[in-house]
Amino acid sequence: MYDTTLRDGTQGEGVSLSAEDKVKIALRLDDMGFHYIEGGWPGSNPKDMEFFHLIKHHHLKNAQVTAFGSTCKPGVEPEQDTNLNGLLDAGVQVATIFGKSWDFHVIKALNTTLEENLRIVQGSVAFLKGKGLTVFFDAEHFFDGYKANQEYALQVLRAAVQGGADAVILCDTNGGNMPHEIQQAVTHVARELPGVELGIHAHNDGEMAVANSIMAVQAGVTQVQGTINGIGERCGNANLCSIVPNLSLKMGCTTIPAANLAYLTELSRYVYELANLNPVANQPFVGESAFAHKGGIHVSALMKEPGTYEHMAPELVGNVRRVLMSELAGISNLLYKYKELQLDKGSPEGRQVLEQLKNMEHKGYQFEAAEGSLELMLRKAINGYQEPFQMESMRLILEMREQNPIHSEAVIKLRVGEEIVHTAAEGNGPVNALDNALRKALETFYPEVAGMRLSDYKVRVLEEKAGTEAQVRVLIETGNGKKNWGTVGVSTNIIEASWQALADSMAYGLLPETKVNS
Repeated sequence: MYDTTLRDGTQGEGVSLSAEDKVKIALRLDDMGFHYIEGGWPGSNPKDMEFFHLIKHHHLKNAQVTAFGSTCKPGVEPEQDTNLNGLLDAGVQVATIFGKSWDFHVIKALNTTLEENLRIVQGSVAFLKGKGLTVFFDAEHFFDGYKANQEYALQVLRAAVQGGADAVILCDTNGGNMPHEIQQAVTHVARELPGVELGIHAHNDGEMAVANSIMAVQAGVTQVQGTINGIGERCGNANLCSIVPNLSLKMGCTTIPAANLAYLTELSRYVYELANLNPVANQPFVGESAFAHKGGIHVSALMKEPGTYEHMAPELVGNVRRVLMSELAGISNLLYKYKELQLDKGSPEGRQVLEQLKNMEHKGYQFEAAEGSLELMLRKAINGYQEPFQMESMRLILEMREQNPIHSEAVIKLRVGEEIVHTAAEGNGPVNALDNALRKALETFYPEVAGMRLSDYKVRVLEEKAGTEAQVRVLIETGNGKKNWGTVGVSTNIIEASWQALADSMAYGLLPETKVNS
């Protein structure tokens, strides 16, 4: 397994990693058991060279760091080529160089002859081998070149082998080939180059990179290149977070150590975080929605046997099963998620809550990200839940002064048990003022409120054509250092919707610790 997240992955739009970030990811990849980590192109920019300098100070247990570059330029001897000497300066033991294998590129892009291209491929590989390096040759655009001029594409591979290449990597650089084309070409190459280690480097422009990589393995390649989460130029690279479990769990191939597959989801999210990218929720295997179930019929079957609607146990890749609540839910969803509430399948309370849930979603509520509000609704219906506080009245004062920010003040009156609390607080906006006033009123009765923090606040306008009369949905996420929870409010008045979500967030945080199934 050959990871190129730090090089090819960083060519993706919006992806940027510092040299320190790259070191952190490399160490995590090493812990996971990847065999090769392509650190970058040392001849192309100072950041990549800094990475190679920094990584030398770390002892890797499993992986070999690889430097990437190109063959020497036409008309230049390998010994005098700046790029090849830059690979030596990186201080690595493994180098991967790419060269042209499509005659169209040789003539149009390199602007040289087919014979000269063969010379620079063989000579570049031989030069690096002569310096004691392990050398992998990336045959750029191989599959397009194979279709255009099969014999020449094979000649390029033979030139690399004659130069001493330790492996020849077949690249679907434009990402447009189909799985059956990949399989046919790899099968032919394996027959033409017996005993030569082959690899696959696939891009995802036709959304076939994972399938193409797996077909290449079936046809005989033993090295698979890709990136974590499939990040990379244009539509990305082959996604190792899908390739690894498919090869390991579905095909019985040896990839990374089997025990480390349980950390694959964690690795995926770690790379997203360092790259400052939003995780793709519906990403197979490691996405938050990969094992999320919404339909009531599905959940009913899952409760009897998870294999009815899951192709594998989520724990194998470090993910978790999630059951979502929505208008598509059935009583089974409630039973699965809230076992500790002892909800009976035939209970009228459960059916009543389900109908209420569906009616509320029809009005614009959304409970997938607001399970705090959902649990409060359930508790009110089935076990005599007593609200920790009730609003008696609320008043907001907004004052705008010239050349000054808007001043916001909230005045609220709450009933807490038998007592009435009347208080006021300021904030940098009406919702912040409400939040501050609510906390101020409750902290005397519930000290744990001081540890709750509103971490996210989202507003979505429903029925946009209604203009300022449209309903809005407010989603609030709150945390207390131990867990996070979401609550929701809906109204044509944004303040009322915000209050609903805010009050639920405090009420839910005051519940005793429960073990709700995700």
